[in-house]
Amino acid sequence: MLSPAEWEVIGLSLRVSLVAMAAALPLAYALAWLLARRRFPGKVLLDALVHLPLVIPPVVTGWLLLLVFGRNGPLGGLLDRALGLSLAFHWTGAALAAGVMALPLMVRAMRLSIEAVDRRLVAAARTLGASRWRAFRTITLPLSLPGILAGLVLGFARSVGEFGATITFAANIPGETRTLPLAIYTLLQTPGGEAAVARLALIAVLLSLAALMASEWLVRRASGKQAHVV
Repeated sequence: MLSPAEWEVIGLSLRVSLVAMAAALPLAYALAWLLARRRFPGKVLLDALVHLPLVIPPVVTGWLLLLVFGRNGPLGGLLDRALGLSLAFHWTGAALAAGVMALPLMVRAMRLSIEAVDRRLVAAARTLGASRWRAFRTITLPLSLPGILAGLVLGFARSVGEFGATITFAANIPGETRTLPLAIYTLLQTPGGEAAVARLALIAVLLSLAALMASEWLVRRASGKQAHVV
């Protein structure tokens, strides 16, 4: 049986992850489409920057977020003055950190899905008079939808497990930024917290396992759909 404090941690983790996915989705799909369909100077650099959070220490990502989105940072100060929105040390900051760390996985899944869409279908629609937007809306977007969903599921799982960037940028504040990994970290240092650690760790594993299984199912469905269309 979970305690009210543990339910609060789970609820906050889900809220942070869902907001992170909602905020990251448009950017992730735009980047995926750009990398899949366009050739431009600096494409290799953009590709590397998108995937950078996968290879640098998450603490470094959190520190960079603090420099940019902190109250004295260029974007953080602007948001604070214009909208009264402060990200550092708030749950919204935890969502930003989770979204940044999940972005590479989302872009990768969506990019593969867009690349799998047969360009001949788009070209045929264009020759029949469809505009670029209509060809995108009626062909590319529907056929890449399983990849979008797979990216969202993978990103959600990554967000739920995010630790390093979150604790650096948003800190470990109970009821505000203490998500599942941070709560487990805190309980590991608390005498008698082993049972709660086991419960929260089990929930984290189950969430991640469900996300991976859902992602694999979506990828298989996308592959079958592409084969059927071609």
